[in-house]
Amino acid sequence: MTPYAKPPKWADPTKKLFPHQVGFTGPPMDFDAAPSDFLRISPRTIGAHGRLLHAPGYQHRLDQRVDNFHLLEEVVHCFANAGADVVGQVGTNWVHAGGRNADDIRQYVAEMTERYETPLHMAGLTLVEACEAMGYERVALNSAYFWPDWRDGVVRFLRSADIDVVWAGNFVDQGFYDRQETVNDCTWIFPGTLATDSCKYAVEQAPDVDAVLVNGMSNYVNAEGIPERFVSLAAGIESQIDKPVLSADITLYWRIYQTLGEAPVGPQGSLLTTLQSSKSLKEGD
Repeated sequence: MTPYAKPPKWADPTKKLFPHQVGFTGPPMDFDAAPSDFLRISPRTIGAHGRLLHAPGYQHRLDQRVDNFHLLEEVVHCFANAGADVVGQVGTNWVHAGGRNADDIRQYVAEMTERYETPLHMAGLTLVEACEAMGYERVALNSAYFWPDWRDGVVRFLRSADIDVVWAGNFVDQGFYDRQETVNDCTWIFPGTLATDSCKYAVEQAPDVDAVLVNGMSNYVNAEGIPERFVSLAAGIESQIDKPVLSADITLYWRIYQTLGEAPVGPQGSLLTTLQSSKSLKEGD
């Protein structure tokens, strides 16, 4: 393979549209909210760009993620050429598809980061990284809309990183829906109360955990009829369940902000608030 060299012009900040440029890749066949959500809570010095994976006939099966895993490298390559400072991969299931474990993904992320001179963060691995950074060892997994094989794969992946998953369950396991097919028909959009109710259920099953983890990128309709993800809801949920909530969208954004040396703006849940606190201390110095 010919060694890659990131275009040297991107080392000149005057050539960039934003001082900090973030690329997001979403799953095939989904219009993903990550770029919009991330920008809503970011300083104006940060710009975001989204890119879908092109996989005709994609139906969200784990074997299709294995078959299309190579597309992630293509995305990092494209974003590096375009001057991205960091790339975020949206979607929890990509890290465990094909039996990959935490060590496999750490190695893959390191290889992509080095090869294309652009850090890559994968959502599933950021769940692990956030637990490690915060010292959370025992967790409950709110698996939300995930199909049973998706749910079980996430549990296996977390345990491969020595995280003790005390309890795990999706919306069907929790009794909010009778059939997985009904959940699938919701296209990742659910009633607004379900975000809190599902986290409460998880804590009731495992009250002694350090945190509640939430896989995937589920959306919950607010009073204005607009779907919102956990990044918009975490602070309120945490106040009701008295546990930290680490969802895959939150941990992905947290890891990206870390790489940029930046912090989100406005009220946030406990994990993102740690970045605001540390940035304030640095600026105070």
